[in-house]
Amino acid sequence: MLLVLLLLVLFLLVLLGFYVFVASPRNRTHQTFTAFVLCLALWTVKDIALWGFSARDGSAQWWASASFVIALALQYSLVVFAWVFPENGAVPRTRAAVLFAPGAVFVTATLAGLMWQDVRFVNGQFNLKLTPLAYAFGLYIYLVFAYGFGLLYAKYRNYRRELWGQQLGAILWALVLTGALTTLAAIALPLAGSYKLLPFATLFVLPGVLVYAYAISNFKLFSLQSALDQFRLFPIAYKVALSIAVVAVVSFLLLQIPIVWWSFSAGQTVEAWRRYLVFSVITALVPNLLLVALVIRIISRPLRRLTEAAVAVAGGDYGTQVALKSNDEVGLLADSFNAMSRKMAADIEALRALNEQLIRTEKLAAAGTLAAGVAHEVNNPLASISSLIQILQTRVGADAADKQTAEAREMLRLIQTQIARITQVLRGMTDFARARPPARAPLDLRRTLEQSLRLASFDKAFKRLRVTTEFDESAPHVSADADQMQQVLLNLLLNARDAMPDGGDLRITLRHDNNADELVIEIADTGPGIAAEHRAHVFDPFYTTKPAGAGTGLGLAVCYGIVTAHGGRIELAANNSRGTCARVTLPITISSD
Repeated sequence: MLLVLLLLVLFLLVLLGFYVFVASPRNRTHQTFTAFVLCLALWTVKDIALWGFSARDGSAQWWASASFVIALALQYSLVVFAWVFPENGAVPRTRAAVLFAPGAVFVTATLAGLMWQDVRFVNGQFNLKLTPLAYAFGLYIYLVFAYGFGLLYAKYRNYRRELWGQQLGAILWALVLTGALTTLAAIALPLAGSYKLLPFATLFVLPGVLVYAYAISNFKLFSLQSALDQFRLFPIAYKVALSIAVVAVVSFLLLQIPIVWWSFSAGQTVEAWRRYLVFSVITALVPNLLLVALVIRIISRPLRRLTEAAVAVAGGDYGTQVALKSNDEVGLLADSFNAMSRKMAADIEALRALNEQLIRTEKLAAAGTLAAGVAHEVNNPLASISSLIQILQTRVGADAADKQTAEAREMLRLIQTQIARITQVLRGMTDFARARPPARAPLDLRRTLEQSLRLASFDKAFKRLRVTTEFDESAPHVSADADQMQQVLLNLLLNARDAMPDGGDLRITLRHDNNADELVIEIADTGPGIAAEHRAHVFDPFYTTKPAGAGTGLGLAVCYGIVTAHGGRIELAANNSRGTCARVTLPITISSD
């Protein structure tokens, strides 16, 4: 029973030390705790060797030597811990050299056997007789313990109102508990001649170690929910270690024990040893191959997926995602990579849109300068030509009936019609070149839409359309120029009319986007739509998809300038069913102008 308990303690110590160390390998606190647990594991191993396998009629001086040396190492690790925790500070080397110097003398005396007169089993009973030097050693051990305890208590008083103070308080309780139980089992009772609790000294240390680990890792061992939350992140090192441990135990139970039984069932002969060695080597390949497969599954395959995704992003496939769900570092890396890839794709798309906007703005500025110059140079001679045509029309009598006079009158009418067209184009160019800054005021876009619809309804072709509206009655006002916004909406309504010369459905919506705090106007028609190759250029000046003579290509360019001057966005997209959806987005900001 004792052997089983000691093996269980050894397993828990190794598991606890590994857990704390892997949680933060570079942290001095975790390193010191791991050293402390390693010393306790060695202490447990020596107890297992003595109480589980040693003969009950021989010397146990090796056990005494190991006990004295390990006890000294435990106290030194406690003091180092007191120096570095919780600030993760450095060890004061000079102070450590002074404090630890007597240890060299005591270790030498221990190895020389000067600490005891006799350590052996007599008639199956353990017997230990110490020398005065051993009592000096015990006094030194308690002085070192008291020094470490005092350091931690002083830090506890400094941090008692903080989280560090709670951790230090738990550690102090662990030291009191461990010190009291160890003193009782390993010192007080043996000095009184009772060694019954000596084999259980390691068991008495374990509760204090658990509290110790709980304090430095802030891992609530006694809360099931906290434990589940903690293990949601299961590091790769834990997975690999667990895989190795499971494979080792299973292969030992399923392979090694049967081979030992089969090989030595007839006795320990040369043939039995040869059989054991050969088949042990063969069966060792199976767990090794299994371990390789597990490591590939845990590490290699996820890293290969991440590498392929990284290469794809480097090749320009921005937004590439890794379909990898794992509760270890690779899983966190995959989530971070996916977030980075999405952010990169969004940033590049935003830069592309910004670049297109800058290019379009430059085009508008250049076109505006050109339009102003052309309109100025053409208007004056065109006005003169128009005046001369009007004079000629007055000279040609309206009642003249000869054929030549009638032909001259018709040609003058055609010339006047074309001059009117040119004048209309020049007026559009002048309006485009002289775009004024918006005179902003709180504006109800719902009323502006209704007024624009009323104006468009006077057009005969517009009356053939089936118009449906859906306005958000609670939509807030925006800061905008009423005349300019009506110009934009009327232009979009007439463009939708031109797209459906034989009639169709026109859907107009106004909604409030609460997430972005914007108003969105959508004018969707069921016309033939705009081809993808034309959609990127529809806002360019003088670019039009209408038949020759049906448009100047300045309407949408003017709309784009007005909407962007208001801090909004305008875009043409494919309608859900068919046709085109013109979308105007304006920020809800009431200007103080």
